[in-house]
Amino acid sequence: MSDGPVLDDAGVDRLSELLDRHAVPFGGMGLEMLDGFLSALAVAPEPLPVERWEPAVWGGRRPGGLDPEQAREIDDLLAAHQALAGQRARHGDAPLPDRLGLLLWLPEGPLGEGDDGLDIGLDWALGFFRAVELGEAGWDAWLSAEDWMVDALALIDRLVITPDLPEETRAGLAGLPGFEMPTYAERLEIVLALPGILSDLHCHRIAMLTPRVPLQRAATPERNAPCPCGSGRKYKKCCGG
Repeated sequence: MSDGPVLDDAGVDRLSELLDRHAVPFGGMGLEMLDGFLSALAVAPEPLPVERWEPAVWGGRRPGGLDPEQAREIDDLLAAHQALAGQRARHGDAPLPDRLGLLLWLPEGPLGEGDDGLDIGLDWALGFFRAVELGEAGWDAWLSAEDWMVDALALIDRLVITPDLPEETRAGLAGLPGFEMPTYAERLEIVLALPGILSDLHCHRIAMLTPRVPLQRAATPERNAPCPCGSGRKYKKCCGG
């Protein structure tokens, strides 16, 4: 996880421009999807080296024809975005400052049913689950042991349910728990809960990485040694009797 400079406003604009030019047309990620992707990597059970995850950003492989300066710029921007995702996850329960906010589109002003806010968070969630797929074994182990985590990821999964979901997919999912189409207000509520979910996942990750030191029993004194209880008697005549 990168601890370098965090992506700033100028970096957000530049990275978005590069992704729209070199990634999105080739099946890669836009800025919002990348934010979800790197957020999941930041809290994943096991760290993934960049060579494992970066090809997914560009739709298969890194753009060709880049000179060294352009390649370095991409490396720096991706590292800064990683740093942003990592600091966001480690921020805790306090409200996020603007510099650590989620990089996803939110419509301005109130929206009602049928308006274009019914896909907010979609690309972010798709990016998140793309990263989960890359570390599937570790995530499966966590999910099998933690019911709260199943609920948290099911909440994120609801962001994938949009009016544009293919008809055959909707038919296959109909009737499953949680499949109901979320309203704009429900989607917004999920988006607002994402920083807290990431914080909880980060805390769990740290707990799982913390070595558990086994309790060690004190060595048994020799039978003729003074009893460790402080009685002044020999161990065999006291606690060892």
